[in-house]
Amino acid sequence: MDAQYERRLLLSINGQNSLSSYTSPIQSPIKASDRYIPLRSSLSASNLHYQLSTSPIPSSPRKSYCSSTTTSPNKKCKLEPNEIGLNAGITGSEPDLAVYEQLLQNTLLDANIDTVLKISDVQNTNSDGVKTVTTPKKSSTSKENCSIFRYSERRENISSKSNSITKEHFNRSPISNASIHLLYSPKKTIRRIPDIPYKVLDAPDLQDDFYLNLIDWSPSNILSVALGPCVYLHNAQTNSVQLLCDLTHTPLPLPNNNNQVNIIGSDLVTSVHWSDWSNIIAVGTQRGHVHIYDITTRKRVQSICKHTNRVGVLAWNEWSLCSGSRDRTILEHDIRQQPIVHTFHGHKQEVCGLKWSPEKSILASGGNDNQLLLWSKTQSSQPLHVFNDHIAAVKAIAWSPHQQGLLASGGGAADRHIRFRSSLTCQTISAYDTGSQVCQLMWSRNSPDELVSTHGVTQNHIALWKYPAMQPLAKLLGHQQRVLYLAMSPDGESIVTGAGDETLRFWNVFPKAKSIRNPDSQLNGLYRMR
Repeated sequence: MDAQYERRLLLSINGQNSLSSYTSPIQSPIKASDRYIPLRSSLSASNLHYQLSTSPIPSSPRKSYCSSTTTSPNKKCKLEPNEIGLNAGITGSEPDLAVYEQLLQNTLLDANIDTVLKISDVQNTNSDGVKTVTTPKKSSTSKENCSIFRYSERRENISSKSNSITKEHFNRSPISNASIHLLYSPKKTIRRIPDIPYKVLDAPDLQDDFYLNLIDWSPSNILSVALGPCVYLHNAQTNSVQLLCDLTHTPLPLPNNNNQVNIIGSDLVTSVHWSDWSNIIAVGTQRGHVHIYDITTRKRVQSICKHTNRVGVLAWNEWSLCSGSRDRTILEHDIRQQPIVHTFHGHKQEVCGLKWSPEKSILASGGNDNQLLLWSKTQSSQPLHVFNDHIAAVKAIAWSPHQQGLLASGGGAADRHIRFRSSLTCQTISAYDTGSQVCQLMWSRNSPDELVSTHGVTQNHIALWKYPAMQPLAKLLGHQQRVLYLAMSPDGESIVTGAGDETLRFWNVFPKAKSIRNPDSQLNGLYRMR
């Protein structure tokens, strides 16, 4: 043995350090070992307690839930769900952390969880894997008094299980079958609804009138906006804006003769609505006129002057156009001929809501008389049914494009309810109190159980609901006044809202449409097989 090495070894045994006085120029070889000792300095009992605890966690912004005045320096604070295991070097998204927490429960507590649960479900799951509903309770005991592990009663059938031979005895994997199913189970993607608009446009002179309908989105992705006496066309793809008409100094036809135009005056636009062909638009005015424009030529092709007061709402049904007015009547015109097809008398005050059913057979109308009427296309003498359960003006009307006969209607400031009805049975299915004035309603085209509503006083917000539970999915804020106007994009993903604050805001709220493959398409490789 080397003499100097023996001297250093003796000094180290006696508790003396000779490295300060002498350093060897020859480095001793590094001795490797197959024994792995993990570093557990960052794993504290508080983190382990959080993973195994089943107490609910308050939902609030990211901060530590402890008081700086009463907490001792040695006591640590609980972490939020998205901070699980951050001190232990474990990072990830909420679904990954939920799977990780369930794997720990399977390994440590034999929870036997084989499906991916929500984070809230994981917090409310007992040791047997059975989901329980718990309510938050204030406990006076501190964290140190809460036991990490608890004893459980011995099960009677545990001896029978130990004697039976199952597939688990021949499994080479150290992970249980429940954990294997958990890892292979598909993770549900979390839907993110943006709470800010992706585009905001100024809309000067946009009227703050609850009974008007001043915006509409065409199938060709062109948005029409009525600002005072003018109608503008906004291309959503190119963001270009063009003027369609200006009724400030325009020749207007006589009420009794459409061929004469010897009236020169000013008028205001009170309603706009696109036809299904996307190149024809109808414009209602304050004087009670309805003008038909062709956007390809930018010219007026027809004018209808049959109302005696303003036209606040329009609705197309193929070649027929229905117009609701303050004169309490609904007129149906066929633009291929001048005479009126039908006249609907039933409302006692101004008509502010008109919507045809998806099959174009039933017309729903709402008015300031707090009534919702259902009309047949073939019979206009009397309505099919009258709903009198609203206690305010009924402007918001929406037919479901996915369920036949399902109709939603919303009431004004004194009502604040969204009511769902069936036109097949003429009965009210359910009602939900929104807490504020319901201005507009619209169903999603891509999701069969979602609808959006715009509200006025007192919150001036947009709400996204999940039907039939009416679970609020999102609440969008941004408008300073009542959100009176609503329109949907042709793809069914975006909406545009208008308010009395003279702004238009574009929101992306609905999911994308699912692509449906046509098996009979000639582009399909299996279309022709020999």
